[in-house]
Amino acid sequence: MPFSNLASRLQETMKKLRGRGKLTEKDVEAALREVRLALLEADVNYRVVKDFTAKLRERAVGQEVMSSLSPAQQVIKIVNEELTALMGGTQSKIALASKPPTVIMMIGLQGAGKTTTSAKLAKMFASQGHRPLLVAADIYRPAAIKQLMVLGEQIKVPVFSMGEQNPVDISRAAVSHAKEHNNDIVIIDTAGRLHIDESLMGELKDIKENVSPHEILLIVDSMTGQEAVNVAESFNEALGIDGVILTKMDGDARGGAALSIKTVTGKPIKFATFSEKMDGLEVFHPDRMASRILGMGDVLSLIEKAEAAYDAEKAKALSEKMMTDSFTLEDFKEQLEQVKQMGPLDQLLGMMPGMGNMKQLKNLEVDESHLKKIEAIINSMTIAERRNPEIIGGSRRKRIAAGSGTRVQDVNRLLKQFNQTKQMMKQFAAFEKKGKKGKRMFSLFR
Repeated sequence: MPFSNLASRLQETMKKLRGRGKLTEKDVEAALREVRLALLEADVNYRVVKDFTAKLRERAVGQEVMSSLSPAQQVIKIVNEELTALMGGTQSKIALASKPPTVIMMIGLQGAGKTTTSAKLAKMFASQGHRPLLVAADIYRPAAIKQLMVLGEQIKVPVFSMGEQNPVDISRAAVSHAKEHNNDIVIIDTAGRLHIDESLMGELKDIKENVSPHEILLIVDSMTGQEAVNVAESFNEALGIDGVILTKMDGDARGGAALSIKTVTGKPIKFATFSEKMDGLEVFHPDRMASRILGMGDVLSLIEKAEAAYDAEKAKALSEKMMTDSFTLEDFKEQLEQVKQMGPLDQLLGMMPGMGNMKQLKNLEVDESHLKKIEAIINSMTIAERRNPEIIGGSRRKRIAAGSGTRVQDVNRLLKQFNQTKQMMKQFAAFEKKGKKGKRMFSLFR
C-alpha cells in the first residue's frame, strides 16, 4: 500500500495508545514524538511537521479528550482528521468548462510520467462518456509523439499532432480541431525538462496565454519525496497551477509529497496513479488516504473498484448457478479474473479495515503469482474436469500438476479451496431463499 513505512509507524503508535485506559499529558507527548519522527522519516516538509504536531497537541490535550471515556479513540480520530486536512480535506474535482472544450494543460519535469498520465486521464474521461482529444505538444523528447500515438490507439482516444512544429501553434490548432470535431476535453501533453529552466517556463507561459487552459495540472513523481514539493512550488510560482497528479504511488513512496504539497503550495492533489496500467489513475480522496495510512481501511474505494469490474449479466448467471448448485471451476476462474481487474491484491487488502499494515499479512499468499498458479492448474484440466471436479482422481491430479508446472499438493489445495468456496456459496443461497436477512447478506458477496 502507499506509504507502507509511514503507515506502519503511525499504526504502531496508535496501537500503544489503545492499550491505555486513561491518557496523561505525558502519554500524548510520547505519541506526538513518535508521530513527528515518522513524518520526518517520510520526508514530509519540516515546517508542515511542526505545524501538524502543534495542532495535534492543542487538540489532544484538551478537556474533551482527557475527560473522555475512550481518550485513545479520540486521539486517533483527531490524527485522522488532521491528516485529512493536511492532504486537502476534501476531493478536488476538475473544473469543466461551461462551454466545451475543457482545455487541460499537463506540465512537469521529464521522468515524472507526464505522457502516460495524460493518456490515463483521457481514458478516465472517456469511460465517463466524454470525448477527449490528446495533444502531442512535446516536440523535444525523442519518441514522445510516437509514445502518445501508441497510447492513444491503445485506449481508443484520438491524438492531435503536427509533428515537430511550434508547441504553441500545435496547442492552438488542437483546440480549434476539438471544436470542429466535438471533442469536449483537450489534454495537452507539454514538454518537460530534467530541471526547471527559463526556456521551459517561457514556452509553457506562451501556451497558457494562447489557449487559456481551464486546468493546469502538474505531474510530480511521488518517489522523489520532498523534491517533488520543491518542484510543485516552483511551477506554481511561475505558472499558477490548479492541481497536482502524484505518480508512482504504488512504488516505494515515503509520503512526503502527498503530505506536504497542499500546505506548501495551497494547491490540491487531484489524482494519483497506483499502477502502470492505463486504468491505474484514481481520484485522490484525502479522507480515504488518511484512513488507509492509519489502518482504518478504505471501503468506499474498494466498493468503487468492485463496481468497475462488475459485470451484471455474469453476476446474474453466477447467482443462478449458486442457487442450483452448478458452480464449476470455470466459474471459479472467471471470478478470479474479475478480482484481478480490481487491481493488485496487496492494494485491495490495504483498503480493508485493519489490513493496511502488510506485516500482518506475511502468512497470507497475496501475491499475483498465486492467482497465476491457480489459472495454470485450471487451464491444464479438460473441459469435463473443470465442469465435474469430482472425477479428478490421483492419476488426473498428477497429469494436471505436470501440465501446469506445479505440484500435486498445489492441485489438491486448489480443489479443497474450490469445495470450500462452493459450500460457502450454497449457504448464502440458502439464506437467499429464507428471506430478507439472508438476501441482504447474500447481496454483499455477489
